[in-house]
Amino acid sequence: MKRWWWIAAALAALFVRAKWGPMDPLFDAPKCTVLLDRSGSLLAATVASDGQWRMPPADSIPKRFEACLLEFEDRHFRDHWGIHLPSLVRAAQQNRRAGRVVSGGSTITMQLARMVGGTRSRSMWNKLREMAFAIRLELRFSKDELLAMYAANAPFGGNVVGLEAAAWRWYGRPPNTLSWAECATLAVLPNAPSRITPGKGRDALKAKRDRLLDRLSATAQIDPVTRSLAKEEPLPDAPFALPNSANHLLMTARVQGHGGQRVRSTLDGVLQSRVLGIAERHARTLEANGVHNAAIIVLDVTTGKVLAYMGNLPSADAAHAGSVDIVQARRSSGSLLKPFLYADMLQSGELMPHQLVLDLPTHYEGFAPRNYDDRFDGAVPASQALARSLNVPAVRALQTHGIDRTLRTLHAMGLDHVDRSADDYGLSLIVGGAESTLWELTGAYASMARVASTGNERSGIHAPTYRMNDDPVGRSSPLSAASIHHTLKALQTLNRPEMEAGWEQFSGTEAMAWKTGTSFGHRDAWAIGVTDRYAVGVWTGNADGEGRPGLTGTLAAAPILFEVFGILPDGHGFDPPYDALQRIPTCRASGYRANMDCTPIDTVWTIAQALRTPPCPYHLHIVLDPTGTRRVAPGEQGTATSWFVLPPQVEYYYSIHHPEYRTLPAAQVTGHESPLGMIYPENGAHLFIPVELDGSYSQVVLHAAHRDPNATVHWDIDGAYLGSTRNEHRMAMDLSKGMHRLTLTDQHGASLRISFRVERGRSVGAAE
Repeated sequence: MKRWWWIAAALAALFVRAKWGPMDPLFDAPKCTVLLDRSGSLLAATVASDGQWRMPPADSIPKRFEACLLEFEDRHFRDHWGIHLPSLVRAAQQNRRAGRVVSGGSTITMQLARMVGGTRSRSMWNKLREMAFAIRLELRFSKDELLAMYAANAPFGGNVVGLEAAAWRWYGRPPNTLSWAECATLAVLPNAPSRITPGKGRDALKAKRDRLLDRLSATAQIDPVTRSLAKEEPLPDAPFALPNSANHLLMTARVQGHGGQRVRSTLDGVLQSRVLGIAERHARTLEANGVHNAAIIVLDVTTGKVLAYMGNLPSADAAHAGSVDIVQARRSSGSLLKPFLYADMLQSGELMPHQLVLDLPTHYEGFAPRNYDDRFDGAVPASQALARSLNVPAVRALQTHGIDRTLRTLHAMGLDHVDRSADDYGLSLIVGGAESTLWELTGAYASMARVASTGNERSGIHAPTYRMNDDPVGRSSPLSAASIHHTLKALQTLNRPEMEAGWEQFSGTEAMAWKTGTSFGHRDAWAIGVTDRYAVGVWTGNADGEGRPGLTGTLAAAPILFEVFGILPDGHGFDPPYDALQRIPTCRASGYRANMDCTPIDTVWTIAQALRTPPCPYHLHIVLDPTGTRRVAPGEQGTATSWFVLPPQVEYYYSIHHPEYRTLPAAQVTGHESPLGMIYPENGAHLFIPVELDGSYSQVVLHAAHRDPNATVHWDIDGAYLGSTRNEHRMAMDLSKGMHRLTLTDQHGASLRISFRVERGRSVGAAE
């Protein structure tokens, strides 16, 4: 009795070890990285590192293939414990009669055990090992799990391993769409995988498939008509290429640690294909202009999930860095950061949405920003300066607001690649001096749209995500709903070309907020647009940084942007966040808060912080003589009126673009305001004079303005008379290092005094 007890205990220990004991990974061969769309359809896959098409195992196999496999390999699979003794006896009898091994009698579980152990010769000892391991597999795994493991690791000819890879390589479709003939072919193939390739043995493969179809019909698993039609189907010829519609995202997933995995993405496979089609149509035009790369990303605004992702043009070859994922690449941001500065200044109470901002020749310690057309407006509404992407007002705004403050806002918006110091960027930050990625920038614009559509800053910042199991980590937006409302409203204005005309082709399209950007040297052309539902980002250019004339956001990227939006459902618009707005009397001419002399006045819904801005500085209360042509002193006989008056240096440019502007009438007596204004340099400016190639220093052209076009202006610097000018008031001169004091006097005795500092020997920079 005691001996039997020990035997029972030993058997129990063997059972426990077999069922629950440690078991090394059964299959540790490298796997393909597989990218699926949100519905589970294949988008792209890479071959495994050993050169095999071996996909990560699926949870189950199609019922049609299961029926074919069990009928061909192991009809008693669901009834045995890994070994089917009648099959072994029958195989032994067949081998004895043939005088050689013609049948193994192995169950599917035994074949799986052989796959785990690797290729071994057919010997009695190896057969016993397979039987023992098969029993252990049956104890450890369910029947469905065993079938899935077999289907994932069986050889299917060439470098194809596993059912899923075989279905795609031999039929170009997923396994669950295969016909009875195709499933039957793949079910018999692991028994003779070399016969799938064209050449010797294919007739035998077809005969084996047809016999299996006959057996399926005989067992009533298919009807006779299905059997006859299935037999007419040909065997596959050359292998199919796997889908490759999101190969750059697939590579990004591998780099991020998902190699050898099945990655279920948020991408919409149908939308992805349509986006690629749009890109390929535009690729021909881009290539004709020497532009070989482009990238597109589409986000769901509400969730931040990526719906389409094109890291580069499918047609871009190795010579043009076609493998580079430009969605993740750092590129010069061009003008795309301007909306964040505009919104930040609005919520800080530094700006009214349509307040006039100066657009004059500007120099800051050798940095001279220029507008895209090399012209100046004198003064332009801030919203229009943003919509037209004017560089000079943006640089002046950054100087006022502060580079450090702006960087903090950009970081809070998720622009992590804007990672240098304020001193390093300087004022070029806002006009392309910073680098970011299409991933980050589109995500930041989507975050603004999310706040605008919900009216809640807490819905704010979501980094884009492309995986189904990634929950976006949100944080409050640094920008208020009201400031974003005004910003997106400004960006809905369509007539705002950057660098070139061409925006007219977009008129009449769905109203959306959109912004273009072009980097210095025409190396990067951007366009990003948002509705309350979608955010679309487009980049075009050359991955190697080669600039091309005419490569602008408006001409190269915006047409793609609008065509992508054309295939997306329309948005519902952004509702104003009235709780954060107030009705504020506003000067129609200047956009400032109205003062008592402003006329006409509009009362408009404006961000509440605008109450902290100063009142309009440009309307004066004056008295005109009876003729209405000259001003008289207050109290004298005349007509009191309000007059919109800009400083002379602003008026010099503003009047060119606004023929309705009326110059302030001349005064009979000298008033407090000066008719003189200094365009360059401004009072307190710091000038840097570069060295020419011959070692000499450049002359500085001083530029002034006078309200009277016929005035004579006398120039004096540091007490020395320079000369006089009439009509056009410019004076070129050599300036020594140090502080200088300039005095201008007209023929009536009105004067203007400014001071500025000069340094020599450094080069003057400029930005677009």
